[in-house]
Amino acid sequence: MKRQDGRALDELRPIKITTDFVKFAEGSCLIECGDTKVLCCASVEDRTPPHVPEGEGWVTAEYSMLPRANRERSKRDVSKLKLSPRSAEIQRLVGRSLRAAVDMSKLGEHTITIDCDVLQGDGGTRTASVTGGFIALALACRKLVEDGVLGSSPIRHYVTGVSAGIVGEQAMLDLQYSEDSRAQVDLNCVMNELGEIIELQGTGEGRAFTMAEQQELVRLCAKGNKELLAIQKAVLEG
Repeated sequence: MKRQDGRALDELRPIKITTDFVKFAEGSCLIECGDTKVLCCASVEDRTPPHVPEGEGWVTAEYSMLPRANRERSKRDVSKLKLSPRSAEIQRLVGRSLRAAVDMSKLGEHTITIDCDVLQGDGGTRTASVTGGFIALALACRKLVEDGVLGSSPIRHYVTGVSAGIVGEQAMLDLQYSEDSRAQVDLNCVMNELGEIIELQGTGEGRAFTMAEQQELVRLCAKGNKELLAIQKAVLEG
């Protein structure tokens, strides 16, 4: 099966990450995965939610799409007086994924909020939010160290996310919208730099799928996450 954009079945879309995209955030980046563009900003507060143990920190995330991020205008969540179920699900995923990257005892009594705003959506916005959100988080932690607030970075592992799916009975990596919208199976995979899985979301959109198919999709995601990890390290360590 030939992909619309000519990519190989196991090939990521072109990735571009621009750091310090926003002047005032402690850490920020614009991540572009093909035509998907997400602005990720990290904000630091010197307080934590009531449920957090004394002496420890917290990492959380918020996610939203601009009204014209997609092919048709959508209403802002504020106009509906509540967060859409999709946005709520995605921001919980992003928050869980990024908390897995941080040693909360080293973060101290600080809260880092990662705002992920989709400027343009063409599939894979949640995984782009994880990958870009980690860059913003790492930059914010670096600033806390540089400013003398923390003695060392609380980052334990790099974290990336990517999708894979089955379209026309063919497994493929990093679905764009034209593929995602007709996928029989859709799977999102978040991993750390050790290749361990943090979160796995697999759904039979058009049909059920087998364990063997799931494993093939996870293998594709592992390849994609390894390549995203290299990009993250080039951005943060280069």
